[in-house]
Amino acid sequence: MTTTTGIGVSLTVASPLRDAAILHRWLADPHSAYWGMTDLDVPAVAAHLAAVDADPAQQAWLGLVDEVPLFYAETYDPAQVLLTEVHDAVPGDIGMHVLVSPPGEDPRHGLTDAVFAAVMSWCFDELGAERVVVEPDVRNARIRAKNVRAGFEEVRHVVIDEGGHLKTAMLSVCTRAGFAASELIRLDREGRA
Repeated sequence: MTTTTGIGVSLTVASPLRDAAILHRWLADPHSAYWGMTDLDVPAVAAHLAAVDADPAQQAWLGLVDEVPLFYAETYDPAQVLLTEVHDAVPGDIGMHVLVSPPGEDPRHGLTDAVFAAVMSWCFDELGAERVVVEPDVRNARIRAKNVRAGFEEVRHVVIDEGGHLKTAMLSVCTRAGFAASELIRLDREGRA
């Protein structure tokens, strides 16, 4: 299944066999440190993708820009995965993670904004989200700023157990209306993102 979210941007279900090597390369880059997976080898990345694929409450996606793999996304039901102890999920909540390839692979100005906007639109329009929920590491100032620009409201600090590793995260939510009124969408409409 491939879903096109905008001009040149599409998402397809990630495959452990097909996508583990490229995702490993992206995760090993220092820019991906907050994913906490920099030390995984290719078989471990494949195992992660397989585990996500086997869980009906989450999904892994490979993102392409002009048919070139340039980002990875995960979506999940926060009532069943990761946030069960720290978030009062309501129907229509979808949890989301996004990882854009390291800058050296395709250093296009505005690429991260375009990818982020496409993934958000896809969560709302294709997956039927009423709210998108994220939980970035509190120290990750860049993604927290990107989230705010996309219309997220920072709710509170939460501690999440990520497979035995505790992470202090900034629980944040974005409604469809919040995204539609966001700086990210406004800049896109003005042709600057």
